[in-house]
Amino acid sequence: MNNVRGHSNIVKLVSSPASSHANCEYCKARTISICAALEFDELGALDQLARKNCFQPRETLFHEHDAANVFYNITSGMVRLVKVLPDGRRTLIGFAMTGDFLGLSMADRHVYSGEALTDVSVCEFRRDGFSDLVDQYPHLLRRLHALTGHELTIAQTQMAILGRRTAVEKVVIFLLTMRDRWSHVNGSNLLVVLPMSRMDIADYLGLTVETISRTFTQLVKQKLVVIVPNGVRLVDIGRLEAIAAI
Repeated sequence: MNNVRGHSNIVKLVSSPASSHANCEYCKARTISICAALEFDELGALDQLARKNCFQPRETLFHEHDAANVFYNITSGMVRLVKVLPDGRRTLIGFAMTGDFLGLSMADRHVYSGEALTDVSVCEFRRDGFSDLVDQYPHLLRRLHALTGHELTIAQTQMAILGRRTAVEKVVIFLLTMRDRWSHVNGSNLLVVLPMSRMDIADYLGLTVETISRTFTQLVKQKLVVIVPNGVRLVDIGRLEAIAAI
């Protein structure tokens, strides 16, 4: 049901190449996603393959175990990545945001589900057509390799978080990691936008909601962060980085 609803919101593009280029030029993901590999006059080939789609909060982009026939380039918003464990429990394995490209594992089926946390816009690419485009533009493949390395770094950071770390260290590492990721989108290195719930953060960090709440309160009392309506403002970067020691 969610996918049907999401796909009904496809944004139609004007057929003019110049108009397509303009859409790409002003896209928030233009300089930080796969699109960054292409020159302005090459964007038309990518745009012709793209199907624009929009999802509302709590809608599902794709389900775990579904055939992975489509890549998703997130042009705005944040997606929660969820996996069901063998015992039936759901675990949150990450967050994808503007500029991220989902589907790089090249598995035949999705290994997790993607659920919109906010209003999300994506460019969808059929795998077969995108593979042909990569053959045409080898520099696009180099960009994909770079994005794969970025995903690996995020995964390594997650393993470090879930290792032998205190709750405070886990939360601080999470905040600094999100700060670094948001800085690629909006350039800010102080405001960390957190559209996910504290339950999501707790699940991601392997903690309880109560521990997350106590830890945020502790960080506020120590004047390390300030809670704001849409997230957290980092106050003392030096002390936070010392706590994280990453």
